[in-house]
Amino acid sequence: MPVAKTINTDTYLDISEIEKNLQNVDYIILATPAPRHFKDTPIQFTIFLNTQENFPQDIKDAILDKFLDEQEIFNPIEVMSQIMPVGFGLSTQQDTLMPLLLVKSEDVKNIPNKPMHVIDFLADSEKFNEVKNDGLTGWSYSYN
Repeated sequence: MPVAKTINTDTYLDISEIEKNLQNVDYIILATPAPRHFKDTPIQFTIFLNTQENFPQDIKDAILDKFLDEQEIFNPIEVMSQIMPVGFGLSTQQDTLMPLLLVKSEDVKNIPNKPMHVIDFLADSEKFNEVKNDGLTGWSYSYN
């Protein structure tokens, strides 16, 4: 069985590179293992919408419902939906740039970032077995 390497990011895009990377991007979905004590929701999902629009709650709910249906995700809990700073890390092992939700004020100050509408939650899905069963992290860009 192949051994997964840790994703190391210590080089980040600057603001102009972030803008170029996000050209024609509709959204990015990131899936990573949830903390172990969340047995019923073993996957942490982060959806990065390529917008800075702060939607009303009914629109946020509709967007989340769309993603849940399209990605066959169920049992969402701990849902956060708001504008957040997002950086992008370079990794030699990956073809696409890793989005990084920046929550620490130190990271926001030191890592170039762009505000994006972010939806973050814990849930389950049979479509993300590499995350759920193998403990891997992955992301996918969707283009318009």
